[in-house]
Amino acid sequence: MRTTGVRALLFWAITSLTSQTVKSQEFKPYDQSVPGSKFNIKMVPVQSGSFTMGGSSSDNLKKPDETPSRKVNIDAFWMGAFEITHDIFDVFFRDENTPVGSAVDAVTRPTPQYIDLSWGMGKTDGFPVNSMSQDAALMFCRWLYKKTGIFYRLPSEAEWEYACRAGSTTTYPFGDNPKDLGKYAWYKANSKNKYQKVGQKLPNAWGLYDMLGNVSEWTLDQYDEKYFEKLSDDATEPVIPPGKRYPRSIRGGSFQDTPELLRSSSRQHSEAAWNKRDPQIPRSRWWLTDAMFVGFRIVRPQKQPTPAEAEAFYDEYLNISN
Repeated sequence: MRTTGVRALLFWAITSLTSQTVKSQEFKPYDQSVPGSKFNIKMVPVQSGSFTMGGSSSDNLKKPDETPSRKVNIDAFWMGAFEITHDIFDVFFRDENTPVGSAVDAVTRPTPQYIDLSWGMGKTDGFPVNSMSQDAALMFCRWLYKKTGIFYRLPSEAEWEYACRAGSTTTYPFGDNPKDLGKYAWYKANSKNKYQKVGQKLPNAWGLYDMLGNVSEWTLDQYDEKYFEKLSDDATEPVIPPGKRYPRSIRGGSFQDTPELLRSSSRQHSEAAWNKRDPQIPRSRWWLTDAMFVGFRIVRPQKQPTPAEAEAFYDEYLNISN
């Protein structure tokens, strides 16, 4: 089953149509420079393929919203080797050529933070950006597209799990034993209740760091606890585009979480309570006062959309009522 509707069709067009060629189509690692800064985003190629998505039969910790597992087909894409850092997001946040806080601009940037949403855990030299809404993460992608001409977005849940597993069929990308988590992830047992600089732990088999722990990561999807029940076996590029602000899907677990929430198939979702201390009325579309554990990484589909398709995608995903 493919999710239907305008937004799903736009996602399908953008991920599956052969469109314009943007710069080199060589499918290899590259560094995306962040215009206006000294920073780069390391992009890792993820080959197309099929995998079994959801909780495995051997995973005794799997939850109902991870079952029944399904075969899923994924098109090729690049994914950021690391979570987007404060340093990189701050270039967008402080871009004086980009309007501030308007939902109607072609590109806009976040309104100023009302408190220090890093909560003293660190902002410079490689700490993951946190406490932003899915809107803010997607708007960063749109800003980067406007600056570079290359289409970037968040991964779908299916793409995220495919990349996280990196060819594995076990509970974690490295095996079934949670005692090995400390080699790969910052989580409750070793984080000291703080996120840490990206890239300090071992990567998975495809060269992706911190897929588990550190900060949880936004995906494109609206969260649906019946996702796998509605998903047909052998689906290609499934996605549930957002129809309302809550709940949206996040993946990977965080520095606050225990091992069962860091499993490859574990699913979590956003909640209105994540913004309960927001002093703005209406609640900010940019910042989440009580989601210090949420961040994101970006993907670039190998098959790039036309400019019209890209703009339609961003418009659809960013013009959703709260």
